[in-house]
Amino acid sequence: MTRLPAGGRQGEPPRWPLREDVVTAAKRDMARRQADELELRLHEPDLTGRERSAVQRKLDAAQSAALILDKQLEAQAALEAELWTDLWATPQAVAWERLGWTREVAQYVRWKVQAELGDLDASKEARQLSDRLGLSPLAMLRLRWEVAADEVADQRQERAERTARARTPRQRLKVVDAEAAGGS
Repeated sequence: MTRLPAGGRQGEPPRWPLREDVVTAAKRDMARRQADELELRLHEPDLTGRERSAVQRKLDAAQSAALILDKQLEAQAALEAELWTDLWATPQAVAWERLGWTREVAQYVRWKVQAELGDLDASKEARQLSDRLGLSPLAMLRLRWEVAADEVADQRQERAERTARARTPRQRLKVVDAEAAGGS
């Protein structure tokens, strides 16, 4: 068994190795391009009232799609940064660092965030990667990883509990010499 420290990995997480989600960015760029083209078409002098209304509806839809995709990319980047930082503080991160699994962890983060944003296929990928990265007790067992108990903290806690149970409230009171304390 490989023992991992209970306190997790110390220090800053590695630099994020992946680029922006290119598929979502491409969809956003296509929606922007379509909106630009429709904007130009809207100013053509030969458009009839009915055609102008149809172009305006398409323009509104394209602008809306671009805005939604922009917000999705912003949310995705923020969630990825948060999850990335959290994961690199876990005990498993010590093993990932030894094994050089930075990109694999980043792929998990990308899939997990997309799953949280509603992508069912991404949730399937995230689940599979979480098993490979040892993010569940069964996965840790398969990888032969175990979290080492913090024996010093356990002993300190046990001693404090024993002391608290052994002393009554009256025994916890401290007797103070009135003269030594400056009283009369």
